[in-house]
Amino acid sequence: MAPIPALGKSALALLAVFMSCALLIGCQSTRERLLAQGYPASYASGFEDGCGSGRQAAGALGEFHKNVRVYLDDRQYATGWDDGFRQCQATTTSDFERHVGIDSQADRDWQHSKDQAWGNALRGSAIKH
Repeated sequence: MAPIPALGKSALALLAVFMSCALLIGCQSTRERLLAQGYPASYASGFEDGCGSGRQAAGALGEFHKNVRVYLDDRQYATGWDDGFRQCQATTTSDFERHVGIDSQADRDWQHSKDQAWGNALRGSAIKH
């Protein structure tokens, strides 16, 4: 079996550029995805702004963004902003809680163990007096 020839530096650079382009072509912003699905442009813009704001409100790094003038004047933007905020805040909060394990069985077991120890300590204290 013959060895596979090593790629030259220019071939590796070309491959890296090709792979980067392939990845970027597959990326689509939330706004672009909503527009492709037939949502009005103002709704898509509002959803994108609200989504980023919802993530930020849930504790993710980000920036709160609301075009207040447009929000007050354009019902589609306002509806999109509200929908995006609620959806992305809930998703970010849920992802965080799942990652941290909030209200997991381990948390409940630890709380039960702590309560038992506290009860035993109080009973022991009451018996000594």
